Amino acid sequence: MTQPPSPQSHECVFIAQNLTKVYGEGAAAVQALRGIDLRITPGEFVVLLGASGSGKSTLLNILGGLDNATAGTAQWVHQGEAHDLTGASDAELTRYRREHVGFVFQFYNLIPSLTALENVALVTDIAQDPMRPEDALALVGLTDRMNHFVSQLSGGEQQRVAIARAIAKRPQVLLCDEPTGALDCATGIVVLQAIERVNRELGTTTVVITHNAPIADMADRVMRMADGRIVDIQVNPHKVAAATLQW
Repeated sequence: MTQPPSPQSHECVFIAQNLTKVYGEGAAAVQALRGIDLRITPGEFVVLLGASGSGKSTLLNILGGLDNATAGTAQWVHQGEAHDLTGASDAELTRYRREHVGFVFQFYNLIPSLTALENVALVTDIAQDPMRPEDALALVGLTDRMNHFVSQLSGGEQQRVAIARAIAKRPQVLLCDEPTGALDCATGIVVLQAIERVNRELGTTTVVITHNAPIADMADRVMRMADGRIVDIQVNPHKVAAATLQW
């Protein structure tokens, strides 16, 4: 559902107001989000930091059109028009995810019987204005591995294929849910460098959720979550390169 932009929305990609999510009913109800307000601007690199169960993934899933809010509003803004995610139909959300959002999860969800190149090509075959699969893999440093099957790739390489697949359709936003959660520190840094490069070179608005506090140092802004709320927002005046991180 398209709406005229608010006076503040022209500088935003996402706007959430009093966003609430409750799972279950009655005594068994679990309140995952408790009145979230946020704004995310074009090209911004945001880290959502918090412990397990703080509401990070629920918030990301609503912004990505994978889940519905119980109350409140969430909008994404594209070409000056504000689109209501909380009131969108299933068909509208499917189109939004397909055309405008790239997802990267902790587990790579690659097809084992295909090469890295073929996994990325699955997305470019249905996208409106995709980059070449080869170019997407080059962007994450996998030119020399593109013809290898999934079983021939390390965990970090598989995650970089997943990033290439996510950005090959040129999404407006890249949403990453614990992208280094299954990786050791050294391999995780290589993956974060790939995400960092996508944000810097393509200008893709990027949101990364993590429980690893050092990753927050590479963000433009850090939003700390606890008990379904954003409890602190900090701006990094001098964000650091992913290559310098340690955890």
